Amino acid sequence: MTAPDPLEDTACLQVVCETAGTQLVVPPGTSILEAARQAGLDVTAPCPDGLCGACETWVLEGRPDHRDALLSAEERARSETMLICVSRATTRLVLDL
Repeated sequence: MTAPDPLEDTACLQVVCETAGTQLVVPPGTSILEAARQAGLDVTAPCPDGLCGACETWVLEGRPDHRDALLSAEERARSETMLICVSRATTRLVLDL
């Protein structure tokens, strides 16, 4: 199974990293995972395609746009977690990072 092709991103994404006490602006074409690493956050990044689940992160607020191939339909509907290597959001996000 492979991850779905990402939709073309045209807007920056606002992400609050609650634990780290920092805010990220994630530009189009950049994953939340990449932006978090560039900001100096210690996040696991073993795969870039939403298949391994190592970057699964708790969503404290906001609505993820799930683009992974790992979470079930029920997990996606609950939107309690997301894979930050491939997924984006339809709203501002507050994550447990």
